[in-house]
Amino acid sequence: MTTLAFEEDGVDVVYEGTEFRLSKDLIEGATGKNYFDVTDHEVLRIVEKDPDISGEARRIGDIIR
Repeated sequence: MTTLAFEEDGVDVVYEGTEFRLSKDLIEGATGKNYFDVTDHEVLRIVEKDPDISGEARRIGDIIR
């Protein structure tokens, strides 16, 4: 299971027991979008090759505000 914790400047990730951080700049570069317009599903796809996605996608801007 992957855990994502969103903050103003990036996302803290726990993936298969490994903790790391994806910076705002890295996420923007990977998606070609403004950080606050990226969805949680898009971030999960950066972390996992074939994630098990369920529910509605939520924008980072909506999650942290």
